[in-house]
This record gives sequence, C-alpha cells and structure tokens, in this order.
Amino acid sequence: MTIAQPSAQDGRAQEAPTGSGAHLARDRGLGLWLVITGLVAAVGSFMLLYERVLLWQDPDHVTGCDISPWVSCGQVMESWQASTFGFPNIFLGVVGFPLIIAIGIGLIGGVRLPRWYWGGLQAGVLFALGFCVWLWSQAVFVIGALCPYCMVVWAAVIPMAVVVTARNILHGVIPGSEALRRATEGWWWVVILLLYIAAIASIVLNFPQILSA
Repeated sequence: MTIAQPSAQDGRAQEAPTGSGAHLARDRGLGLWLVITGLVAAVGSFMLLYERVLLWQDPDHVTGCDISPWVSCGQVMESWQASTFGFPNIFLGVVGFPLIIAIGIGLIGGVRLPRWYWGGLQAGVLFALGFCVWLWSQAVFVIGALCPYCMVVWAAVIPMAVVVTARNILHGVIPGSEALRRATEGWWWVVILLLYIAAIASIVLNFPQILSA
C-alpha cells in the first residue's frame, strides 16, 4: 500500500492512497462529501432559523418539532445554551454550512486550495464538531430535551469533520507517522460509526421514555 506524501505548497498527495480512504485523498471525492454533509446541515440550520424567527414574532408559537416534553426544539432554543456566544447559535450554521458547500463545489470543479486553507478548514470543522458535542451533552444531560433539527445538524457535522481530518492526515497537513496514515486510510469510517453509536446510546440511556412511547 502506498501512502501519499504531501507537497510543500498545498498539502496535496503526490501519489494517492489505494485503500478504502482513497477517495478522501482525491479532492473531488472529498468535495462530494462536503456538499452532501453541508447541504444536510444547512437544511437543519435554516429550519431552526425559521422556527426561531416565528418564536421571536410569537413567544407562544409551538415549533414544528415540539413533539413531547423530551423532544422539543422550542425548549432547547429558549435555553441559554442556544445563544452560547451572545447571539443565536443558528447564525453560525446559516453562515458556515453554505461556505462548506461552496468549498465542496469548488473541489469537485478542480479548484486547488493552498495548504494554509486546508489548515483553516481543519480548524473550522473541529470547532464545529467540538461545539456540537458540547451542545449535545447540554441537551441530553442538562436541558433534558432533544431538538430534532439540531440533531440533523449534528449528524451531518460528524462525517464532515472526520473526512476532512482523514484527508488532511493522508496529505500530511496534519503531521503523523506512516502507521497513523495507514490506520486513517482503512478505518476512518469506523470513527464515524463509533460517534453515531455513542450519540444513539446517550439518547437510549437518558431518554428511555422514547423507546416506551
């Protein structure tokens, strides 16, 4: 198996890997991932924005995803965690995810991004993943309610962050040993699966009433 070596200019591989992560090392393949996950996350974000605007207009508005006491977008959006930085978190998604889509479209079209840009994208997706994990923990363990639209966003951010990280490891943007690159090439999808399992397990363990409903 040949492990890609990055070029000094933009972190692109001189020779692409040939394992299960080969399509991630090709920017067009990664671009498709970014477009799909970005679209899903953007839809969730704009649905949240729509419901948030309706709540601003009518404090008694019942959101379309207020299904039960423990499945309620409205309850989550009215918590302080929904405006962590002093403004609604929704704005981060409304601005950020269309940018991800644009990057994905550019990669599919053959645009070559410089190495520093990949570093910035890496920082952005890791921030998004970390923030989503924190919001998830707050919803599950503190607020005690699930927001379906938020969950759509979180579900899209997981593969988005993992595939960008995998690509950057394979291309040397993130320094690592040959063993790390080999593991990334073959097992990146396992990380996505484990994160989904952990999220589902937290719901099942903390909201058993959903299963009995």
